[in-house]
Amino acid sequence: MELITTIADLQARLNTARESQQTIGLVPTMGALHQGHASLVERSLRENDVTVVSIFVNPTQFNNKQDLATYPRTLEADRALLDTLGATYVFAPSVEEIYPEEDTRMFSYPPVDTVMEGERRPGHFNGVCQIVSKLFAITRPHRAYFGEKDFQQIAVIRQMVKAEGFNLEVVACPIVRETSGLALSSRNQLMTAQERNLAVNISRILFVSLEYAKSHTIIETQDFVVSTLNSLEGLEVEYFQIVDGYTLQPVTSWDSASYIVGCITVFCGATPIRLIDNVCYIKH
Repeated sequence: MELITTIADLQARLNTARESQQTIGLVPTMGALHQGHASLVERSLRENDVTVVSIFVNPTQFNNKQDLATYPRTLEADRALLDTLGATYVFAPSVEEIYPEEDTRMFSYPPVDTVMEGERRPGHFNGVCQIVSKLFAITRPHRAYFGEKDFQQIAVIRQMVKAEGFNLEVVACPIVRETSGLALSSRNQLMTAQERNLAVNISRILFVSLEYAKSHTIIETQDFVVSTLNSLEGLEVEYFQIVDGYTLQPVTSWDSASYIVGCITVFCGATPIRLIDNVCYIKH
């Protein structure tokens, strides 16, 4: 495994790979890697000749400066994990390397980027599209791998790929969870043991709601999840929306779409830590 910090060096390596007809997989990350990231890397290694893992905490997608400042940065541990997995290249550029000048490009893909996270984090998805489009242009991968925990992000990136004409496959990979059910997240590192125990209730109630939904309406199911989680001291639901898995628009009945997903964001603990998760109710 080789650590690369400049665009020129990475492109030189990848041009050589393409000349040898090798396929390239990209796993974009912001570091603080965990087994969820590892599952993306392992899939890329199975499906491609060359796997590039980018580690870059992208400032343009943070609309909260404190969130950017506290985001965990663990490059040495990340490198050790990726070396064990057998990644080909780790691309860890500086902010100046990626943004030698301000990126003023605007990306807009309503309705998928205007609901849920898009509504509550203005500019977030524009920043995501800025960095992901840059990484796609730099690496020109055949496939790019993303975790389904960031369900809405994948939908936005698919729209961007289509709009910008990138010739690649966006591969969505299942959520990886701790044995407790808690969705793996880099932000989990910021929680105390007590807060992690509290956060387990997010997935627990989502899974309970799968059975609850069989005999209740969408509104009743949403109310059940929100009220149950909010009744636990230390948890506060920011939103829980049950949506069409393709359009991300709210659905009003269980038979109104063939793919229905519940997306949730919860503040956990005194700090608090913002956690996201989702669960699939229906997929035909």
